[in-house]
Amino acid sequence: MSLRLRSLPRLLAACSVLLGATLAFAHHGVTTKFDPAKRQTLQGRVSRVDWANPHVHLFMLIEQNGEELPWYVELESPQLLEINGWSEDSIKPGETLQIEGSLARDGSRQLWGDNVKRTGSSEALLTTAKFPTLLSTIAARSAEATPRWPDNLPRLGAAPGRSGYWVPTINTLQEDGANVTMAANGQLANVNDAAKVAPLQEWALKLYQSRQNNFLRSDPTFVECRPPAGPRKWLNPFGVQLLEDKPLDRVFVIAGDGNHDWHLIYTDGRELDSEDFQLDASNLLYYGRNSAHWEGDSFVIESSAYNEKFWLPGGLPHSELMHATEKLTRTDYDTLNYEITINDPGTYTRPWKASWTLKWLDGQDPPEHYCQDNRL
Repeated sequence: MSLRLRSLPRLLAACSVLLGATLAFAHHGVTTKFDPAKRQTLQGRVSRVDWANPHVHLFMLIEQNGEELPWYVELESPQLLEINGWSEDSIKPGETLQIEGSLARDGSRQLWGDNVKRTGSSEALLTTAKFPTLLSTIAARSAEATPRWPDNLPRLGAAPGRSGYWVPTINTLQEDGANVTMAANGQLANVNDAAKVAPLQEWALKLYQSRQNNFLRSDPTFVECRPPAGPRKWLNPFGVQLLEDKPLDRVFVIAGDGNHDWHLIYTDGRELDSEDFQLDASNLLYYGRNSAHWEGDSFVIESSAYNEKFWLPGGLPHSELMHATEKLTRTDYDTLNYEITINDPGTYTRPWKASWTLKWLDGQDPPEHYCQDNRL
């Protein structure tokens, strides 16, 4: 696969009237903008379909109190809707639909549609009961051994002549054993559980609670399209791709979300504070400095020199003192076990560990999903 970024998806013109709603940015999690506790069913006529990345919108005319009022129904990304069998022509202007979903928190006439039917039909065009994800497209396969290089080390990416990438089985970050209930974007079901998520210092706990109480609206990864830095790239629902450059002792890590940002992990034995990085302490990075080595079949990555311009998943804070130790172990062709230990004495009371599994999506490259602003 070429490292050249694909061309951006076509952007459609934005509606000139926004119903007085406050502009939201990019592709925040659903619960940031919409309240799952406030449900409503709409029935009306489609006036326009805005098939644009990162979220599809249906512009609706809904009869209320004897007049047709404009409503805007937000759906998932074009990529996930395509997995569900939709296309840009699946819904046409003039059709009448019945849509169930969650209302916007700000009271504007907007709805997150999670159950879509044509009026008079009992068959759902889209429903959360069968909602598509990249993970759900991975079919069960016969067990296949871990692919290896001639030196017998496991391959982190595809075997020769094949393609694919890794998709996480979860999208949230919390300490192993915490078992705190949260939405896919890290929004806590109960903010009182914040102290259970990780061993936060008092100031950091208050900041985390504040971000949670604000429904993660200010997350710079979305508001300013900053890279999915730190462990976030390994929780990205659009996956992560690993390309090993053996001749130059490095690994390209390519995020499937954001703007397909990528960074390098060096495997030439350099130390994090060495002159080989040609960086000084004042040059802090989103992805930090990354140096890795093998411990048996586990690829161990040591990273530091992170800046503070990004959030950890779910709004967890960090400081410039954060040091991350990541361990990747490919147990078979389709399974990658991931483990991270976060040691940040500026934010947490002790080092803490989280772990999860990623599954191999064979025969594909990450979808064209970019951080853009098309929310109303």
